[in-house]
Amino acid sequence: MLGRARLASGLILFTYVASHLVNHALGIVSLAAMEAGLRIASAIWRSPPGTLALYGGLATHLATVLVSLYRRRDLRFGAREAIQIGLGLTIPFLLIDHAVATRAVHNMHGIETSYAYVLLNVWVFDRSDSLLQIGLLLVAWVHACLGLYAWLRLKPWFGAWRFVLFTGAISVPLLAVVGFFDGAREGARLAADPAWLDATMAAAGLPDDAAYAYYVRVSKGLMAAAAALIALVVLGREARRLWERRLGLVALTYPGREVRVAAGTSVLEASRRFGIPHASVCGGRGRCSTCRVRVGRGAADLPEASAEERRVLNRISAPPNVRLACQLRPTAAVEVTPILAAGAGAARGQGNQGLRAGAEREIAILFADLRGFTRLAEHKLPYDVVFVLNRYFASMGTVVQRSGGHLDKFIGDGVMALFGLQGGPASGCRQALDAARGMGAELAALNTSLAGDLEQPLRLGIGIHAGAAIVGEMGYAHAMAVTAVGDAVNIASRLEAMTKDFDAQLVVSEDAARHAGLDLSGFPSQQVEVRGRREPLTVRVVGDVAQLPGPS
Repeated sequence: MLGRARLASGLILFTYVASHLVNHALGIVSLAAMEAGLRIASAIWRSPPGTLALYGGLATHLATVLVSLYRRRDLRFGAREAIQIGLGLTIPFLLIDHAVATRAVHNMHGIETSYAYVLLNVWVFDRSDSLLQIGLLLVAWVHACLGLYAWLRLKPWFGAWRFVLFTGAISVPLLAVVGFFDGAREGARLAADPAWLDATMAAAGLPDDAAYAYYVRVSKGLMAAAAALIALVVLGREARRLWERRLGLVALTYPGREVRVAAGTSVLEASRRFGIPHASVCGGRGRCSTCRVRVGRGAADLPEASAEERRVLNRISAPPNVRLACQLRPTAAVEVTPILAAGAGAARGQGNQGLRAGAEREIAILFADLRGFTRLAEHKLPYDVVFVLNRYFASMGTVVQRSGGHLDKFIGDGVMALFGLQGGPASGCRQALDAARGMGAELAALNTSLAGDLEQPLRLGIGIHAGAAIVGEMGYAHAMAVTAVGDAVNIASRLEAMTKDFDAQLVVSEDAARHAGLDLSGFPSQQVEVRGRREPLTVRVVGDVAQLPGPS
């Protein structure tokens, strides 16, 4: 709830700042265009709904930020988050003078602070104030853009629009600065006419010295109140820390390490405090899911997931023993294991994560390997070997993806691919046999195009089997990938090796052929012994994959 309130109020304030900057940019056209834009903006933001949205949003945003800072047990931030928070805390002190000098005098005295007056004040009478005006808007804009980036980069479409959004984030403030000073220079030229200057100052209806002194006192009082609020948060955090230490510490057990923190400290905060690498793209706001952990011993004593945390966990189809580290605040000893590598990016928090988390699937597994390539490579330069292999990998990878498979990995000069991860074993086996046929065709085409570079044509051996396998994201750090392990995987690898013995392009298990629903009775049947398997396995031996029947 707190995160939603901060996001909603932040979007309101972003809209306000953006409208201000666009209004400034109109100075590139003329001072009259700026005044026309100001009349439209004033009609919106000074209306009762606009006033409620603006000041309600400002108060809500400031309150949610201070509450979030109070709740955090650890104040270690990433560079982006630290800059965003630092800029955000300076905004009230930059804003108060401007708000009192414009909005307060308008509400209390009906004074219309036109662009002409404001620009004259900051350009002709007090140029130092122009730096304050521009600085306020730029600080607010950068703060808002950092917040929007933290939110939007979790969206699946963000990558495609990244350049456009970045261009807008740079262009809007640049145009605003240019427009501001163009308008100020035009105002300075017009001020050379005493009649225009007198009319402009008279229209402003400036307050007298007593009223001005009152506004100065109001500004100072509001600044002191803002500083007091921040100090109250700091003191409150310290008082809470002392109280929690009296209540005792909670043991968090990570793989190979145990730490102790105050009850109510989030798992992510504990990781940061003790230097334990832990992914968190959204900075601990419960949006990205990259900080998720698998809970072991002590799960029964954990607080229930909030509605916000449950919504994110449901989005990624997380199993019951997975929680968000930034939202999980243990009150008793618990064992946790971070699921994603510390460097995991935003994309890892999108979509259904059930397969990545680990699941048993009935799938088809294909192994393919080049025959005799090691001997061939001995007589070639490294550059030539890399060139040929890359052409081969590109051809095989294209076939796997076109057939609907998941390209698991390249192993030396071999390929491992998985089929039926979502559609089941029947469609997976059909896809795998279709991929085998396509691999043969691609290899023939590759041999033709590389005829001048090869002493002899490349030859291929393929093994296909279907069965139960454990599928999930495995590896370490940046080497994490969805793969499969299990007896079915080992059998498929053994069948690929048997193509040498049978001098064939493909050895496919009878199980895979049956799932595919293809008639392979025209190919020789063999009973083979597979290491690690008690019973013989019936396979079909296909000398040339081009002879495989096509899909019905």
